[in-house]
Amino acid sequence: MAGTLLFNALREAIDEEMAIDPHVCVMGEDVGMYGGSYKVTKDLYEKYGELRVLDTPIAENSFTGMAVGAAMTGLRPIVEGMNMGFLLLAFNQISNNMGMLRYTSGGNFTIPTVVRGPGGVGRQLGAEHSQRLEAYFHAVPGIKIVACSTPTNAKGLMKAAIRDDNPVLFFEHVLLYNLSEELPQGDYVCALDQADVVHEGTDVTILTYSRMRHHCLKATQKLKEEGISAELIDLISLKPFDMKTISNSIKKTHRVIVVEECMKTGGIGSELISLIIEECFDELDVRPVRLSSQDIPTPYNGKLENLTIIQPHQIVETAKQMICKGI
Repeated sequence: MAGTLLFNALREAIDEEMAIDPHVCVMGEDVGMYGGSYKVTKDLYEKYGELRVLDTPIAENSFTGMAVGAAMTGLRPIVEGMNMGFLLLAFNQISNNMGMLRYTSGGNFTIPTVVRGPGGVGRQLGAEHSQRLEAYFHAVPGIKIVACSTPTNAKGLMKAAIRDDNPVLFFEHVLLYNLSEELPQGDYVCALDQADVVHEGTDVTILTYSRMRHHCLKATQKLKEEGISAELIDLISLKPFDMKTISNSIKKTHRVIVVEECMKTGGIGSELISLIIEECFDELDVRPVRLSSQDIPTPYNGKLENLTIIQPHQIVETAKQMICKGI
């Protein structure tokens, strides 16, 4: 039996939740007849009609604001950003409205909204289409942030995000859509605030998320061949961090490396390491290390693009230095 591609896993989750709950709706550019820029909403227009799968004008601030209003009146909208970089145009609606209205209304309104779409460094998509916005939104109060990395957690997280009464930013990586995997049977739902221990180990903890999970898996396999046992944790939840799982791992390994595709300055890694220092300082034998993308706009040139992001061999070398030389 063939596996399910990640974009189809997302589609299945949305389809199942729309079938269960008539309040769930989708809106965004080309989500209807075209089926979404990466076919996540393919055929949903024919099944549910134009009022529940709404093609919008090219106006991210307008349709994101409309989603906030729809959520206030009882709907559960899913907003697709054709590319997550375009949602900078809706930053005000996400931060000042979506994130705050439950609080500023004294709890009179809930904003059960999912904002999802492709992001990350692709294959020569250029700087404006290679954005990683998770750190941009990380400081916004009132929202949850998750990043899927496999078809299984993509489906389970999407179903959980749709059912949650809080706004959820749902990050998908453009290079993972064609990843294939057998999905669990039945109504499979993941926790939005729980990390995934992908591979257990004793010598060093590697924390990562999204596409870097797969770079780190290659690195842990190489490290195993060289006699180093690495524990790999996929963060999944970027806000809030699952500090219980992270702390338990660091108490075991006493070393930690954070691997991210986000930029180094002000990135997810910098916030995570701050929390690790605050909560796990006494458990560390060596200073924590973060491996992050270069602080430059992503080049179009393919070779230069690869040089801006972390590669598996860099993870391997960093782990070896940490263990052998105590950096």
